[in-house]
Amino acid sequence: MTPADPVTIQIGRWQRNSLLVGIAGAVLAVVALLIDRQQFLRSYLFAYLYWTGMALGCLAILLMHHVVGGKWGMLIRRLCEAGARTLPVMGLLLVPVLLGMSTLYIWARPEAVRDAGIQSKAAYLNVPFFIGRAVFYFAIWFLYSHLLSKWSADLDRTRDERLISKMRALSAPGLVVLTLTTTFAFVDWIMSLEPHWFSTIYGAMFMIGEMVESFAFVIALMIILSKTPPLREYVTAQHIHDLGNMMFAFMVLWAYLSFSQFLIIWAGNLPNEIPWYVSRLRGGWGWVALAIVIFHFAVPFLLLLMRGVKRRMNRLFQVALLMIAIRLVDVYWITEPAFYGQRLSIHWADLVLPVAVGGIWLAVFFGQLKSRPLVPVGDPRLQGAPRETVAF
Repeated sequence: MTPADPVTIQIGRWQRNSLLVGIAGAVLAVVALLIDRQQFLRSYLFAYLYWTGMALGCLAILLMHHVVGGKWGMLIRRLCEAGARTLPVMGLLLVPVLLGMSTLYIWARPEAVRDAGIQSKAAYLNVPFFIGRAVFYFAIWFLYSHLLSKWSADLDRTRDERLISKMRALSAPGLVVLTLTTTFAFVDWIMSLEPHWFSTIYGAMFMIGEMVESFAFVIALMIILSKTPPLREYVTAQHIHDLGNMMFAFMVLWAYLSFSQFLIIWAGNLPNEIPWYVSRLRGGWGWVALAIVIFHFAVPFLLLLMRGVKRRMNRLFQVALLMIAIRLVDVYWITEPAFYGQRLSIHWADLVLPVAVGGIWLAVFFGQLKSRPLVPVGDPRLQGAPRETVAF
């Protein structure tokens, strides 16, 4: 893209607006920090997890696309590459969490030595190892995002089809590596907030959830950008339909994993496991859980079963916006009861911090997006799709 392209100008405008929103949110976040450091860190962690999940979901979709090679991924590939390239910034934004570990994590406090349950996990749950693992995770994620983006740009320039095989060869084991690293990352950053509780399905459940939010984000953005060149020349009704099917599939998989965890823990009724759900189903949190069941599964499930919804841009766009919003509620429901227990509490910082972190993330994302062509013009798989009128 050139600076004079209408779509580049539009993306640049989005970037500036996002940055302004992020700066305004950051100012309010500083006020929250000065007023109540503990509340700031709680709200920041929730916001950070949501937006880091967006970046990691983009990387996961990118890896999956290179493995399976479906045409559904051709028009969102540059969006996913831009999202994945925001991971170094998210690595920097983890610093406040690392600095506030003793406030956020019970096991990082000096009095944790008196808790036998925590001490039995001290070989894993300790501050130096926690920081070292975080650095390792981001190094791995950055390596994959860098190589895939570099080879994709090289393919545009050289049209050397051997690069397609290189990206596939890297992505196949990369999916396994990403699954393992994200599982451990979410165990570290979220599950260890309640160190006496554990679930072996937790990491996979959260990873699939972030893929749902990332699919929703790139679908919504692609629909907006498809109204102008160059995407307008390539988008077909089949592309839209396939992307709707992908979001539907991962939404159902998320629901399956979430219900499986709930069913096993609730049926087992063990004292070390059941409190996690008890604190999230009482004191007002139960209404949040019900909203998640309805709007994160039931409503989108029924809508995405309809062929007409998946082949009409405006309708699919509305479903995507719903998934983006309800995923934020889901992350809040998972994270915040670790601090508030059975008392539903929404602080104004819980509204400000997602805006602050999100504004910064979107500004970086749009900056990355406008630096490359919106479509992978060097990939032969982009061509040859049958043209079909796309209904808005």
